[in-house]
Amino acid sequence: MFTKNDLNQIQELGIDLETVEQQIQDFTDGFPFMQLQKAAIPENGVTQLSEEKLAEYVALYESKVKSITPLKFVPASGAASRMFKSLFAFLEEGKSDKSTNQFFERLSEFAFYDDLQKVLPENADEKTIADYYLTSKGLEYGTLPKGLLKFHKYEKANRTAIEEHLVEGANYANTDGIVKLHFTVSPEHLSRFKALLDAVLPTYEADYGVKYDITFSEQRKSTDTIAVNLDNTPFREKDGSLLFRPAGHGALLANLNDIDANIVFIKNIDNVVPDRIKQTTYDYKKALAGVLLHYQDKIFDYQHQLTEWASQPLINELTEFFEKELCVLQNSTFTDLPHNDKVAYFLKKLNRPLRVCGVVKNTGEPGGGPFWCKNADRTTSLQIVESAQVDLDDEEQKAIFNNSTHFNPVDLICSLKNNKGEKFDLLKFRDPKTGFVTQKSKDGKDLKAQELPGLWNGAMSDWNTIFVEVPLITFNPVKTVNDLLRDEHQ
Repeated sequence: MFTKNDLNQIQELGIDLETVEQQIQDFTDGFPFMQLQKAAIPENGVTQLSEEKLAEYVALYESKVKSITPLKFVPASGAASRMFKSLFAFLEEGKSDKSTNQFFERLSEFAFYDDLQKVLPENADEKTIADYYLTSKGLEYGTLPKGLLKFHKYEKANRTAIEEHLVEGANYANTDGIVKLHFTVSPEHLSRFKALLDAVLPTYEADYGVKYDITFSEQRKSTDTIAVNLDNTPFREKDGSLLFRPAGHGALLANLNDIDANIVFIKNIDNVVPDRIKQTTYDYKKALAGVLLHYQDKIFDYQHQLTEWASQPLINELTEFFEKELCVLQNSTFTDLPHNDKVAYFLKKLNRPLRVCGVVKNTGEPGGGPFWCKNADRTTSLQIVESAQVDLDDEEQKAIFNNSTHFNPVDLICSLKNNKGEKFDLLKFRDPKTGFVTQKSKDGKDLKAQELPGLWNGAMSDWNTIFVEVPLITFNPVKTVNDLLRDEHQ
């Protein structure tokens, strides 16, 4: 199937031939659908915090933050081009709709307006405005990543999305004045990110009395996946070379795996709000971290007890702990296992990365939701599931999916080290059979592409997972430019 040139190309990308062959086999076989058991809902998979519990978990996090040195991990490599779909249609084809009309009518309300005014020629018409806004004639917003776009207005200076993350980090990921942040970026934009931060960091460090420790990483070429023709043979470029494509946000598992931190906050680059409504975000971020630390302590204590004296009462207690608190239901043969096998089972299930996922009430946003799912080992556990992973032609599965009451806004707190302080190898806790196949085109030819298991979906499928409801105000992503006109962003 592969020529000598193909093998050289695969080797240069740092990909194993066996991995490429498996990807082609996955195109042929397809990926199995998730087996939904039921939606995770309040009191049955989703924890709701009372005001008292909220304060208790915030206090727990604040009491331990000096000893854990948390890190804030922000995927920021995606281009913002989809934010401007209507504006590009207007610029290139002259097509106008309600969203483009709103953009021009309220142009002066955007945080980037002053910057745009500086580069626009006098008496610019709407097409010229769009041209200077989107292209290299002016601001280049149509080709930049979201992190570099001006999002919010302030009296002193307007802020980009990445600057809002600096402010967030200072308020909940601050250990003795040190704030650690990590951004995943695309290589073509790294220099711009660094230039922006070099310019603004002195101001934020002075305003918040902190020092920022900022690192970057790029999505590895070794995580790209091969593209195939519709008959599952390798797709070839015009020069005869193989086509490899970025494998979606699941590829960032390799970046996360390189992070040396015990507690990691994960949040998308575009989910930020102005200072006036950030307090709720701060409170719930700390509370989610407090929940994680609470369960991390319990898990570490159970591991110690199991190695000291694995009594039958302890096994009974662990069975209830997994079912009632970690929401892992054992398979039907578990009760018949010998005592030592049960001990080995619990030691394995306890020795896993831990994540606490904030979920919001579902308001119709597309994306993943929290469910109880059947696993390959016939246990049932909590998973974040995307619609593409569900067989919606199966009426029972469709009914369960539609019964979901909550949505995952990518609000995760993760524990990446074991009870000995050693880093987990996160690649060992993913489910490779939860990838996606999508249909694309290149140079006018149809092709099939493959995405790796999503970072917070299949890439974390074998983690211990807890879902906690968070207020809707903490979820305000910017998917289109006009989202910046919503009250929450003004």
